[in-house]
Amino acid sequence: MDSYNFKTWIEIKKSSIEHNFGAIKSLLKPKTEFWAVVKSNAYGHGLVAFSKIAENLAVDGFCVDSVIEANKLREEYIRKPILVLGPTLPHLLASALQNDICITISNFEHLNNWIKSKYKPAFHLKIDTGMHRQGFFVEDVPSVIALLKNWALKNKTAAENYLKGIYSHFASAKDINYPTFSDLQFNKFLEAVKLLEKAGIKNFKKHITATGGTLTNPKYHLDLVRIGIGLYGFWPSKELEIQVSEKISLKPILSWHALISEIKNLKAGEYVGYDLTEKITKPTKIAILPIGYWHGFPRALSSIGEALVGGKKARVIGRVSMDLITVDVTGINCRVSDIATIIGKQKENKISAEELAQKTNTSHYEIITRINPLIERAIK
Repeated sequence: MDSYNFKTWIEIKKSSIEHNFGAIKSLLKPKTEFWAVVKSNAYGHGLVAFSKIAENLAVDGFCVDSVIEANKLREEYIRKPILVLGPTLPHLLASALQNDICITISNFEHLNNWIKSKYKPAFHLKIDTGMHRQGFFVEDVPSVIALLKNWALKNKTAAENYLKGIYSHFASAKDINYPTFSDLQFNKFLEAVKLLEKAGIKNFKKHITATGGTLTNPKYHLDLVRIGIGLYGFWPSKELEIQVSEKISLKPILSWHALISEIKNLKAGEYVGYDLTEKITKPTKIAILPIGYWHGFPRALSSIGEALVGGKKARVIGRVSMDLITVDVTGINCRVSDIATIIGKQKENKISAEELAQKTNTSHYEIITRINPLIERAIK
């Protein structure tokens, strides 16, 4: 793809994906499966394009948020196992079954919907071990087992023909200062596993950890790990990076660029932006970039954000608009149609998603996942 056909685009570096996969894979036991978490448009990196690369890297499966996302992968001929992590509405059970998509069942309402439906896709049970989002409590598991066994007996089948996994999710595995809570969750999860096994239900996959727990302690790896943020080249936390970076390195795979659409010179005393947001105090050259908060550039970066132009940092002047921002390029040699970099490197300078997150008091997870999915993703 010729990037210059677009006024703004995202570049995805294939070699960095390969590096991150290999680095994390090197920490796993031979029998531990590597599942790529590609929910939320692959954390902003492009659901289909990224997943096709990951499948070629021989990941063992994919985790998505919804049957809609899973169907999109199936439409693009991705055949590896897919697990839906989010809730599934009853009318989508047929689609999940038809496309060999595994769903998550995390409460009695959804379990009863599954039992009543004539469409029965395979599923994983989710256990709430302390994060208190989705999941059955451990003390609910005997009732879950009773419901499943009763249904299986009536239908002359076995529960394990449909129950393909059991999992939970750590609340603070990326925070190495709180290993005790993760261990508490881990032990609760093992209790739930034992209840299933004691009831004669076996041959299901056990998994609890995402990137944070995977990098923290190998005992959490179990049958499979769900790798999201690390596969995209980001550390879950600074503390974890300090602890683990001696063993492996991670490389961000995403950069975001735009073409300068206009340049003009302003006199001292003039204003820039909606509501006369910023007053120019000296003669200033400005460049207009065709991105805004619709594209995923936070409005909170008004007057404090930056872009790279000619390898130098150019500060955002005035209000971030829906589709445009204005940056100060005084003293920078540039012209219309030159490339500006929103996230990534230019010459000796770079702007990271972590830097944008720090300026807007959020996380790098939010910065990258909120990049508009309609922006073209180019594989490099």
